[in-house]
Amino acid sequence: MTTAPRSVVVVGASLAGHATARALRTQGFDGRITMIGDEPERPYDRPPLSKEFLAGTIDEAALSLEGIDENLGLDWELGTPATGLDIASRTVHLADGRSIDGDHVVIATGSHARRMPSAPPGVHTVRTLADARVLKADLLPGSRLVLIGAGFVGAEIASTAVTLGLDVTVLEAAPTPLAGPLGVEMGAAVAALHQANGVTLLCGVPVAGLVGSDRVTGVELADGRVLPADVVVAGIGAVPAVGWLAGSGLDLSSGVVCTAHGATGAPGIWSVGDCSAWYDEHRGREHRVEHWTDSRERPVALAKALLGEPGGVLRAPYFWSDQYGVRIQFAGRRTGAEDITVEAGSAESGDLVAVYRRGPEIVAVLGMNQPKLFMRHRKSLPASSALAGPAQDSRTVPPAPATAPAAVPG
Repeated sequence: MTTAPRSVVVVGASLAGHATARALRTQGFDGRITMIGDEPERPYDRPPLSKEFLAGTIDEAALSLEGIDENLGLDWELGTPATGLDIASRTVHLADGRSIDGDHVVIATGSHARRMPSAPPGVHTVRTLADARVLKADLLPGSRLVLIGAGFVGAEIASTAVTLGLDVTVLEAAPTPLAGPLGVEMGAAVAALHQANGVTLLCGVPVAGLVGSDRVTGVELADGRVLPADVVVAGIGAVPAVGWLAGSGLDLSSGVVCTAHGATGAPGIWSVGDCSAWYDEHRGREHRVEHWTDSRERPVALAKALLGEPGGVLRAPYFWSDQYGVRIQFAGRRTGAEDITVEAGSAESGDLVAVYRRGPEIVAVLGMNQPKLFMRHRKSLPASSALAGPAQDSRTVPPAPATAPAAVPG
């Protein structure tokens, strides 16, 4: 007979970690939950960091993920990073020398922003509240801002900076912005938003380096040009924050490899959020999803599986971005082999709906300022199959190391 868990340690005090704790309480878990976070702040929302917070339309209090009257009864360990994990004893080691163990450990450490090497002052990345505070002080009207990378963060900061009166240039090494998630054809529609709002967009030219010592003064391109800059933001992607798990015995080949409900190869060890590479039955392999919606919804399936309950189903991956007053929404799974048709609106008007098909099947949909029509198509996208129970999935997770207990989690 399986003993009900009495303690859970959640490593990562951001969206996915907080959503896991909330889901456990919602499912009736009344044991001890310890929340470990490397930042001193309680859980806060990251998407507004590149938009409303930078613009000054909301303050730090508005970023909180905790409800006004919410009390999840958590034990907080903030401002002290985790440095290691013993999967056999389910013990998390902290930077201050202490250790915390539990019946289950949930890894929700998210990802780290890639940073420019040897960057002088005035060069920023935006991943944390501390990052956004420093950048906000640098966004002065009339300053020349160069954004390296036209992904979601870069594009949203560009949009915000325009409203603050900065001279904005966006650099993208790919042929168009968001060519990876949307494809080149639809990426061109996003490019039009930059150009229509007075932003200089340069695509297909890699960055060679930064200019300046005491303070950044420019960005050097691979073709020899130097773009003057008072402020630079590098939005060049992120990597899963799993360095602290080196030597743990977990499969870290593409993040923390786990089943569709978050079980790793070590009993009692789970993973969720940006750091996890979960099995996607539609792709037939592990896949990382770095979207806000996934980090909010997947913890519900994980919590149910951890407690031995059926996990239910998950909707197709979904993300959104607000740029220049346009809400961009995308749902589904694009592999690059789809036919794309614009079914409403146009790129020129900035209010289109585009459908991605493989054969007759709709596999993804893009919407720009078309929320109702977008949602209609989104509902037709295939969901993941039932995530029933906490059993290990041998297709996705290697056997646990010999030192780990042989029991199945739950």
